[in-house]
Amino acid sequence: MTRAIIMVIDSMGNGAMDDCRDFGDIPECNTLAHVAKFNNGLNVPNMEAMGLGLLGDYEGIKKVENPTGTVATLVEKSKGKDTTTGHWEIMGLVSERPFSTFPEGFPKELIDKFIDQTGCGGVLANIPASGTAIIEKLNDEHHSTKFPIVYTSADSVFQIALDTDMIPLETLYDWCKIARRLLDEGDYNVARVIARPYKIIDGKPTRISKDRRDFSMVPKHTYLDDIKDEGGKVVAIGKIEDIFSKAGITHAIHTGSNKEGLELTLKAVKGELPLEDIAYEKGLKYSDKEIIFTNLVDTDMLYGHRNDAKGYGAAIEEVDRYVKPIVDAMRDDDLLIITADHGCDPCVPGTDHTREKVPVIVYAKTLPSGGNLGEMLGFDNIVTFIKDWL
Repeated sequence: MTRAIIMVIDSMGNGAMDDCRDFGDIPECNTLAHVAKFNNGLNVPNMEAMGLGLLGDYEGIKKVENPTGTVATLVEKSKGKDTTTGHWEIMGLVSERPFSTFPEGFPKELIDKFIDQTGCGGVLANIPASGTAIIEKLNDEHHSTKFPIVYTSADSVFQIALDTDMIPLETLYDWCKIARRLLDEGDYNVARVIARPYKIIDGKPTRISKDRRDFSMVPKHTYLDDIKDEGGKVVAIGKIEDIFSKAGITHAIHTGSNKEGLELTLKAVKGELPLEDIAYEKGLKYSDKEIIFTNLVDTDMLYGHRNDAKGYGAAIEEVDRYVKPIVDAMRDDDLLIITADHGCDPCVPGTDHTREKVPVIVYAKTLPSGGNLGEMLGFDNIVTFIKDWL
């Protein structure tokens, strides 16, 4: 069996793109470099050995002379700086039309339809906001009215938050599906509807990461569809299933943390993940091609958006600690790719994604190092690496 293992360290960009100002960002943004500097260096010996340090000046990450992997900096072709755009391009789908954003909140006609078709009675907020801040601010009103908190950001997202001890989680998911349908029918071109469940823990509104769900637009066609159509396996770990709206996926499992996602990835590489339990269709036989596709969201969700550079650095180091056992478990016909999907620099003003290039590390036990390939146009170069391998 020939496999490709893709690990996306969500938002770990490595330098502003030339058009970053068109997306409201400054040329100084560089998530990886700034996180490394803030933490007085990062301890990532495994990615360092593969050549990560060759891609820039990152405090604590050496530029090794004989890397074990091949590295490059990828420049996004798509018009965007969000999770959906980045992941779709990684799998070969370039988005020429940027997703829509709503800096003044969503139109009244859309909200009215949402209220009518969900029967929720009304909504709170309908403004761009930090999720943690808006939930804390409106929690009391949410409890008194039972209205969901609807908000957006600088990204193309329709987010719905509610206390699932008061309104059932399944109701939240149902409301998200209604929002997704209304957005698609109205051609609002919104990338994701995000369910943001929370509970009151120790007296404070606390989001429940493991129950978050993303309801994305359905991509037209990606390389995942090709693998699935050829009878191969596509194992989605974390929010990958949501990002691709299940298109091209054969097996899926959600995660509540990076650690859980890394553990599941390691099990998948070892062949210890109970695939039949997470298969969309039971009892199928598959070809000898497989993609294990993992999104590690904590860097973005918990640290990038919250300007927590210390936590971000610790999360990168946690990922690196799993690289060695994953490599040790790889077979000779396994290809490992470590990359990102956009930036979210916690050290520049704002709490939104940043329009950045991304690093990529390509490694296989039987593949000679190509050193630093420099800048390459397109996250879809990753599809080329995978096609050549599979």
